[in-house]
Amino acid sequence: MHIPVMTAEVLEYLAVNPRGRYLDATAGMGGHTSQIARRLETGTLISCDRDAESLDMARANAGELAERIQFRQALFSELDKVLESMGGGKLDGLLADLGASRFQLTGADRGFSFNADAPLDMRMDRSQGPTAADLVNSMSEQALADLIYNLGEERSSRRIARAIVRARPLHSTQDLVRAVGRAVPRTGRLHPATQTFMALRIAVNNEQEELDRLLEIVPEIVAVGGRVVIITFMSLEDRKVKRSFQALARDGRARILTRHVVRPRAEEVSSNPASRSAKLRAVEMIEEAR
Repeated sequence: MHIPVMTAEVLEYLAVNPRGRYLDATAGMGGHTSQIARRLETGTLISCDRDAESLDMARANAGELAERIQFRQALFSELDKVLESMGGGKLDGLLADLGASRFQLTGADRGFSFNADAPLDMRMDRSQGPTAADLVNSMSEQALADLIYNLGEERSSRRIARAIVRARPLHSTQDLVRAVGRAVPRTGRLHPATQTFMALRIAVNNEQEELDRLLEIVPEIVAVGGRVVIITFMSLEDRKVKRSFQALARDGRARILTRHVVRPRAEEVSSNPASRSAKLRAVEMIEEAR
């Protein structure tokens, strides 16, 4: 069963106006989208995702609420164009949950998980771009080590990159798991391939660049008084969001609503362990973009 993360906190900080205009930039399986839609009367909700398959599931999971939601396939870097195509106008609230969809992580053929054997793909939009296999089989050892260290914060990145190069060609998730296992034996609860898989997923989907673009356009697409809520799961992303929100506050363009990062309650972590690393930050826009 799909359980959206920190739903109560999302709704608290979005402060949904029943007549407002909202954008869920990461539809996933539709958990947050449906909760926001329930609180609208004459308002509108746009629900976007880069993954067409996830959008289909979000639409199905919304049931009768789907009639109140406009679903669009889009990257973060395309959201301003999506709004323009829908007549322009600014938003009263924007939500982005940067966690990978449970549907993607557990899909047997997507290649996101090291727990199942699948083609080494990892693309959120399977119609575009190079796969994880393309990267591990073509990059230099040094470039791979840098990627795994910078995006996965993996201290053993050099050893892992060397093992990957020696094991080429790699075609499946288990090919990669075995290569990493030869470089880094399992010593604790965390699977030794966790950070390598995460780094490759981020690289394949240009996640850092897409987040940068989202943070850049926030002042352009969210109205004065509108709120922005972003949930991250990695320190790399949280630092970007924190610094961006602080910059907006220094410039007098936003008011920070979360003085300290908000984490899921103990009860939520107990019932949904996947939420344990979630961090929520929120701002309210207070001045028009210059």
